[in-house]
Amino acid sequence: MTEDKRKIAAVVVTFNRLDKLRTVLHCLETQTRLPDQLIIVNNAATDGTDKYLEEYRADFKLSDKTQLDIVTLPENVGGAGGFSAGMRRSYELGADFAWIFDDDGYPQPDALEKLVDGYDAASKKMGTDIPFACSLVKFIDGTISEMNNPVTTWDWGRLMAQGLNIALVSRCSFVSVLIPRWVMEDYGLPYKEYFIWFDDAEYTMRITKACPGIQVMDSVVLHDMGSNKGVNYSMIDDKNIWKFEYGARNEGSFHLHHEGVYQYARFAAMVRNNMHRGHVAKPLRKRIYKKLREAWGFNPEIDYPQVPAKR
Repeated sequence: MTEDKRKIAAVVVTFNRLDKLRTVLHCLETQTRLPDQLIIVNNAATDGTDKYLEEYRADFKLSDKTQLDIVTLPENVGGAGGFSAGMRRSYELGADFAWIFDDDGYPQPDALEKLVDGYDAASKKMGTDIPFACSLVKFIDGTISEMNNPVTTWDWGRLMAQGLNIALVSRCSFVSVLIPRWVMEDYGLPYKEYFIWFDDAEYTMRITKACPGIQVMDSVVLHDMGSNKGVNYSMIDDKNIWKFEYGARNEGSFHLHHEGVYQYARFAAMVRNNMHRGHVAKPLRKRIYKKLREAWGFNPEIDYPQVPAKR
């Protein structure tokens, strides 16, 4: 077997979940295929993560070939900003792939190995480079993670018919996604301005315009997200309204500026109907409608990574 000389950077974005971050790092340390670079993006955490990462850096002994890089952001820029910063850093360090996931996603021991093998097998069968490969995401009890199911293509079983345990997908969440370097060059980075919500959906749809992505069923990641349930606009309350506000603005902006007024109107109607069905309080509905209006003036530009000039 020839040595795989491609560099893979594991990119972990963390904010105020130190206990879960420790578990993630332990999972990375026990991978059968170790990453060549480990990039930890500290999203201005306030729970002692900075001190822990200083100690982790001093004691870092993952392998002789694994390079540790800690990116400490001056402010919390949300998951979207964290993933954008981490992917940019992977590009600057020369990685061939960025393997991205959140600080509550626990990759099983062979998750990366299976993901890379699946990517290579699918690329060979398809006769082209695949824009991304994502893992099968399970809840911590082993059931399917309700909020992390990818959207499949109409011919999702094409590779399965050829003997691969791989489905074709058009979008997925950022819970264990392998993204090639060429994708960042051709399609740029996720919209950091989204802060949270729909950044993963928009990005994976953006990069699958020419070829679908894949979900490798043998690559498994456990998502420790508290309760295992999907989300929709009927579930808005005082505690989670801030997330739904980002969702309304971001997805509204995507439909309006990238698909047209009709698709924006369909989305706005869906939001309205869901809130009505869920008996969402009137003041909270008004906040969502305000964000839908903000979408008209919110249209971020694609940001592309650049390799720093040599000194």
